[in-house]
Amino acid sequence: MKSSSSKLAGRLLAGVGIGLAVGLAAAPVAKADQAAYTPVTTDMLNNAGSNDGWLMFNHDYSGQDYSQLNQINTSNVGTLTTAWTTPKIDIPDAFEGVPVVNGNYMFVTTAKDHVIAYNATTGQKLWEYVYKLPQAAFKTLCCDTNNRGVALYGNMVIFGTLDNHVVALDAATGDVKWNVSLAEPGVGYSITEAPLIVNGKVIIGSGGGEYGARGFIVGLDAETGKMDWKFYSTPAEDQPGGNTWPKGAYKTGGGSPWMTGTYDPSTDTLFWGIGNPGPWLATMRPGSNLYTDSVVALDPNTGKLKWYYQYTPNDTWDYDGVNTPVLTNLTYKGKDYKALISPSRNGYIYAIDRTNGKLIYAEPFVHDTSITGIKDGVTQTSQALRPALGKTITTCPSFLGGKNWWPIAVDPQTHMAYVPTLHACMSMKGVPVTYAAGLPYLGETFQMLPDPTDPNHLGSFQAIDLDTGKQVWQHQTKDVWDAGALSTAGGLVFSGTPDGKLHAFDAKTGKELWSSPPLGSAILADPVAYSVNGTEYVAVWTSYGGVWPMWAGKLADSLKNTPRFGQLHVFKLGS
Repeated sequence: MKSSSSKLAGRLLAGVGIGLAVGLAAAPVAKADQAAYTPVTTDMLNNAGSNDGWLMFNHDYSGQDYSQLNQINTSNVGTLTTAWTTPKIDIPDAFEGVPVVNGNYMFVTTAKDHVIAYNATTGQKLWEYVYKLPQAAFKTLCCDTNNRGVALYGNMVIFGTLDNHVVALDAATGDVKWNVSLAEPGVGYSITEAPLIVNGKVIIGSGGGEYGARGFIVGLDAETGKMDWKFYSTPAEDQPGGNTWPKGAYKTGGGSPWMTGTYDPSTDTLFWGIGNPGPWLATMRPGSNLYTDSVVALDPNTGKLKWYYQYTPNDTWDYDGVNTPVLTNLTYKGKDYKALISPSRNGYIYAIDRTNGKLIYAEPFVHDTSITGIKDGVTQTSQALRPALGKTITTCPSFLGGKNWWPIAVDPQTHMAYVPTLHACMSMKGVPVTYAAGLPYLGETFQMLPDPTDPNHLGSFQAIDLDTGKQVWQHQTKDVWDAGALSTAGGLVFSGTPDGKLHAFDAKTGKELWSSPPLGSAILADPVAYSVNGTEYVAVWTSYGGVWPMWAGKLADSLKNTPRFGQLHVFKLGS
């Protein structure tokens, strides 16, 4: 498949009718008897890692996707059985959200911005809210109509929308408490990430890098939705980093921070990944183009920048730096660090000192030709493998990355990171492009290709030693592995595959201990674990859509008949 800006626009506009057909139901509906809701406090969020629920997108502020629960463990996981499932939800797009659980209340989002509350032990629907999306919202979506989840604070369930609103609902009823707009729809912006609540503020970032939309992160007062601060990820000429752009280019520079970040309460520091620059064609914007393809450390109270680290300077391959900056401690070459780690789209896993932004190590985790190494802490890129007008190159990894947005998991017991991995390459060619609000801003055509070093395996799930950045074990698959990971104190790591199976591995050895039967569609989302009244559950969405069928071309042909609907599956131990 070759794609250009015009093909992108046509494909996205073609999806408008589907979105409108689904999106205009009234809200809320179907309330049921349920125990009183327990308000979520700042103290609960600070201690989410020891809560029996799943209180935020990555479980706790560290982003480790690690559950302290151990009722389901290596000795009994083979008895996992279905506890409950939802009816099929007839939306033919990607369900990439994470179920968030507080007590016996579970809150989920679907594609096209539905929010549903369930009884977490029975699956009984408590209420459903269907956000009314305008037609313009579907014009500027690069990668499907996904919504990755909610945040909880007080008695509120808070989420972002495809038309750039942030909405707070009453957790017990689904009634709207406040609704604020961050940007107009149809000009390039969208929101697909789950918010993060820090110090009573709703932290959320924008999407839209493929449309030249200038990226931003905001801090909103959680009680009212009032904006307290706004950080632009592409600085103006008179701001620090502004001299890394040609004059005026920051205004259409992209840099969308479209995945949920993490937070260190001990230093009161927020960490957020920043996406690709616009246009893709780097010859149009010489310079390192800060703060695209970076992780930024911010003061969550003011939005002020503390430090940054850039993964790919002057990116021309769409190697977003948005993958979650996961907080962990590690020992490298005999020295202890408070670190953050991120397996980047560019094919390297980075360990960075989270106190000052200095690189600890960077190691390749896929076949990589675009990145030639690290010098003085700075990523070095191949000049020969940069596309230009009329110049076609072939390089690895592809623009979908060595790892896309799928969350990794970290296990503090094994001291490993578990990484869903994509093994694919691409060709790219530079083409002329002019910025116009609401239209794709790429300047490159592309085609996905198998990795010539192993053309029979597109995906893998690998464990990486945090102290070295080196692989410990790996499972390879013919098709893409594009679901997130969950690790637990039971010695297990869970992840799903596009054949609709959820897998449980021994976290130390990688031995597969259990897999579900095919669940009817693919698994693209992140599994979660929670416990209610002494019973542990594991939950995950099934669906098909997202970036793979949209952009992988012939590499996705083997999955073209995958059923398209959403369904939530919840498991517990059998008797």
